[in-house]
Amino acid sequence: MSEFIFKLPDLGEGTVEAEIILWHVKPGDVIKEGQIIVDVMTDKANIEVPAPKSGRVLRTSGGAGDMVGVGTELIAIETDVNAAIGVPPPPKVEPPVPKADVPSSQPEPVHVPVSAETPLATPRPSQPNVRVMASPALRKLASERGIDLSTVAGSGPRGRILRKDIESAEDAAPATVAASATASAAYSVGEVTEIKVIGVRRVIAERMQAAKREIPHFAYVEEIDITALESLRIKLNARENATKLTFLSFIAIALMRALKPFPQCNAHFDAQSGTLRRFSSIHLGIATQTPDGLKVPVVHNADRLDLNALATAIQTVAEKARNGSATRQELTGSTITLTSLGKLGGIASTPVINAPEMGIIGVNKAVQRPMVIEGRVEIRLMMNLSSSFDHRFVDGFDAASMIQVMKGMLEEPALLFVP
Repeated sequence: MSEFIFKLPDLGEGTVEAEIILWHVKPGDVIKEGQIIVDVMTDKANIEVPAPKSGRVLRTSGGAGDMVGVGTELIAIETDVNAAIGVPPPPKVEPPVPKADVPSSQPEPVHVPVSAETPLATPRPSQPNVRVMASPALRKLASERGIDLSTVAGSGPRGRILRKDIESAEDAAPATVAASATASAAYSVGEVTEIKVIGVRRVIAERMQAAKREIPHFAYVEEIDITALESLRIKLNARENATKLTFLSFIAIALMRALKPFPQCNAHFDAQSGTLRRFSSIHLGIATQTPDGLKVPVVHNADRLDLNALATAIQTVAEKARNGSATRQELTGSTITLTSLGKLGGIASTPVINAPEMGIIGVNKAVQRPMVIEGRVEIRLMMNLSSSFDHRFVDGFDAASMIQVMKGMLEEPALLFVP
């Protein structure tokens, strides 16, 4: 047998390990060179790893959620001719089971001597010293359903308890099961589903935890009268072949204009080197809910785009994030982030900073409210902006001042188009 060991290759950009997301093959499978064998995930992107050679899978290293270091064994492949062309291995020969001497026209029952390890044909009282033959999964199932396994007759080989035996015992004696469950716990927790946290959800959890633990958040909420902005938006969208403009498009343009006098808000903090990096260009992150969890695709050099181009770019990167076609570059490099819950925006929120950035702006829903305008009550369309800033490097005065600049432009939207 010729064995080839394939180690996790260098995936670039300083990656030292990757998380296994999904194996597409298992030991015994015959694979061809170039066939996708496993999906892994780095901090930057999901990657499909192809088979380096044809052959038969001997073993794989790690399961879903496990971290594998670059240069460590990922999969072992038998590469001899028979494996490569898919010739199956010889079947495993099981030793014959002794059988009773019965006519061949009838079923041949397995003769098992009764012993301390063999459950009797009928349920018996609990016997703590009697070994019960059942898998860990079935022991857990029996515990959840309040069933004493020592009272269950096993129908498997040598009296091993099978799942159907537990289900039969539960159906046959519901009152006993209920009493046992009551005795073992003061209440019933019902069905419990255990889900291993892997992939994007694991990365989200780790980053959110680190952001809240390491960054002292300063939150600031301001209400904005967007009555005039809504009127302008409706008129612009009514044009023939017009680019669809959302509130997010206008808020993004306002943010691009407001950030220029506040460069401390358009920066990263490198904790390892203790360095603050301010950027002259603005790379706008758009927090986007996807089937795989929250992602932040990026509009690079967003400050160089006009309203229509920025609206199109936001829609494009968000859609790529949702359908999984976003590239690694399109998912990295943001210097400040916008987040919106759309119609679920609520009155206010406290968004978590997308580290290593300095700030994040949250968009809440637009609602009509009675407002006092020059001594009289009017119905106005109002929206709150909820922002969070890294208070280590952004003072509260500067954060509030930047949001006030945005407020002025959004309430007088003509200012958005003034250089």
